[in-house]
Amino acid sequence: MSDTITFRVPEDLAEWLTQAARRSGVPVSQIIRQELEKAKEEAGDQPFLRHAGAISGPPDLSSRKGFTRR
Repeated sequence: MSDTITFRVPEDLAEWLTQAARRSGVPVSQIIRQELEKAKEEAGDQPFLRHAGAISGPPDLSSRKGFTRR
């Protein structure tokens, strides 16, 4: 491991992590690491997100002339 990240979690989440670690028999850090890896894999399945914010134009068709509702 090369980096250490410190962050605060709400008390209820911390309790849930502690209970999950006890039930599974793995450290809290390993649970967090596994969930981050899962999120990383899921994000890789959405290549269209690389275009988010890159397309210019009206936010919706209703603001374009000829597409307004009457």
